[in-house]
Amino acid sequence: MTTSAEFAGRIAAYRARIEKVLDECLALPDPGTARLREAMRYSALGGGKRLRPTLVYLTGESLGADLEDLDAAAASVELIHVYSLVHDDLPAMDDDDLRRGRPTCHRAYDEATAILVGDALQALAFAVLANDSIGTLPPASRLAMIRVLARATGTSGMAGGQAVDLAAVGQSLSVDAIENMHRRKTGALIEGSVLLGALAAGVAEGPRLEALKRFGGEIGLAFQIQDDILDVEGDPALLGKSTGADAAHNKPTYPSTAGLGTARERARQLRDDAIAALQLLGEDGAALAELAHFVVSRVT
Repeated sequence: MTTSAEFAGRIAAYRARIEKVLDECLALPDPGTARLREAMRYSALGGGKRLRPTLVYLTGESLGADLEDLDAAAASVELIHVYSLVHDDLPAMDDDDLRRGRPTCHRAYDEATAILVGDALQALAFAVLANDSIGTLPPASRLAMIRVLARATGTSGMAGGQAVDLAAVGQSLSVDAIENMHRRKTGALIEGSVLLGALAAGVAEGPRLEALKRFGGEIGLAFQIQDDILDVEGDPALLGKSTGADAAHNKPTYPSTAGLGTARERARQLRDDAIAALQLLGEDGAALAELAHFVVSRVT
């Protein structure tokens, strides 16, 4: 059984590792222009919780995978996440000025460059995952991981959820509709991160994979509900971005629909359900259970 300090050290080591891997992935020999490469590196390096790559590393290593075989998946899912943030921040989407405590990409550069940054990061994510010089995974595993990442990114996942989010501005949604939107927009990529770690460890089917899929789905929804809560009562200095954006844009959220108290209770329930799903894994699920507690208790 690890201590909190040991667990925190493990998470810090994952963050340091993914920073190095991302730095190497973004050392592009043919970026088009130096400005595009600079903007890509500006957006992807030096900040963020790195939750998604942490989930890849934590899941895969808990199941016996070597870190070297998890690097490509960890980098690819974070590149997809960063691309989504760059595009979400654009004036046509959420029109945000701050991300991770500094100007958003389109503010630091310009809107056209930010669009290209998102496009290039998404393409790079799949190139990294398909690159057989990173790690020793067989082609069949890489293909399965590409399918998972594509599904989590596309219309059935993140992009589809963002479309629902945009269509919901000014509307009144039910709690079920809010949860569906959150499971797609945010939860799909978090669930995908867990599945990528499992696939890299050779867990490609069966009860353990289903348990991890349920864990990822529940913790993904819990993460977004906590995000909604922090947008109401979080500290902008800790969050690195302005709060109150959802209300300012007249967006339906879990707290605005069900109330803050119900939102907090639902996040805790999802955390407990996620942890319960890990029982099948025994001690292999202990670190993931600890991360589930962090997701709901975080203030950033």
